[in-house]
Amino acid sequence: MQTLKLVSRLFPEVKSGDKTSTIRWRETRIEPGYFRYECQDGQNASIVVWVWRCTDMPLSEAAGFLGKEADWPPAVMLEGMREHYPDIQWSDVVQVIEHESPQQTDLRVEFDKGVHGGGRR
Repeated sequence: MQTLKLVSRLFPEVKSGDKTSTIRWRETRIEPGYFRYECQDGQNASIVVWVWRCTDMPLSEAAGFLGKEADWPPAVMLEGMREHYPDIQWSDVVQVIEHESPQQTDLRVEFDKGVHGGGRR
């Protein structure tokens, strides 16, 4: 299963369904399908979600694409991304990964049958 590490402070937002996207730069390519976030703090927590779209674009377009311009004005967005990717530039191409909430993913028949590893809490 596709897997990415996620900083522990963002993990509750994914778990609650408030965070349904992630932006990655120069990391493993993600494709639509099941996807596991693993909490980076070593607590062995993970959450499985269904990725429905992956789009490449300049970082400068990502907030608008996700409808988050008010939350992520340019300076805030760049500062936030540099927390994880210190060398990223406004013009760099990132992968925007959009996914269902864990609750929506749980409703998938395949997931309920345990085809993809079952539980995730």
